[in-house]
Amino acid sequence: MVRIDEFPDEIEEEFRNRDMPTFDDTPLTAGKPLNERRVSLISTAGLHRRGDRPFLDSSGEFRVIPKNLPDADLVMSHISTNFDRLGFMKDADVAFPINRLKELAADGVIGSVGEFHYSFMGATPPEDMEPNIDEIVNTLKADSVCSVVLCPV
Repeated sequence: MVRIDEFPDEIEEEFRNRDMPTFDDTPLTAGKPLNERRVSLISTAGLHRRGDRPFLDSSGEFRVIPKNLPDADLVMSHISTNFDRLGFMKDADVAFPINRLKELAADGVIGSVGEFHYSFMGATPPEDMEPNIDEIVNTLKADSVCSVVLCPV
């Protein structure tokens, strides 16, 4: 994946100066205060546990990642040849910020961290992911997760 600082100067400037939408601070749905929420992650980095079947295409499949999986056992099998894996290789939290989430829980910013987190293969059409969403939602509910952080890459 190309980084913005590698773009030609005129294109980089265009992207940096592009008008972006602004949003009100009011959430779409009111919920518990953040310090009472149980939070999980959903990534599109093609992540999975070492030993799990790697992602082979954009099939809409997902992988479950347990909360206490050591960083050394988190593998990226993203299929894009243009995907820059260097940041992930140095610090898995750039694609899957589980350690930052744990710190937020320890500091009382969020209530707790969910037991399970999820990863899809990026560049997958949403309609291919949709058949799996009910299973993830049911698992999140069973774990009392009420918020997710989407980690697109």
